Amino acid sequence: MALELTDKNYVITIENTDVAIFIDFYSPTCGPCQEVLAQLEVLETYFGNRVAICKVDISRNPKLAKKYDITSVPFCVSIGDDKMIKDYELGAATTERYITMIEKAIGKQGFFRRFFG
Repeated sequence: MALELTDKNYVITIENTDVAIFIDFYSPTCGPCQEVLAQLEVLETYFGNRVAICKVDISRNPKLAKKYDITSVPFCVSIGDDKMIKDYELGAATTERYITMIEKAIGKQGFFRRFFG
């Protein structure tokens, strides 16, 4: 189950995570957001403990929404273990797109991937 990030637990959770992070910003009243939320379990199964899969309800966590300048949902970001944003997607996307985002965050994307897969 995806970890629910909040305004209160965000900093300590991110600081204590030593793996890449995927965050889905959503609203419970948003139809496309529900589609993305359904994909989070697939991502968790695919990546296991190599990635922290998280979600943020922007209606309950306005500070996080402001921190990431969220003006529309769904909005997803992938963050590397260096705590830098590696990729983002505005709007619902395919599971394959989210996998690509996460792979970019864990360093399995681009030139070297062709050789070391």
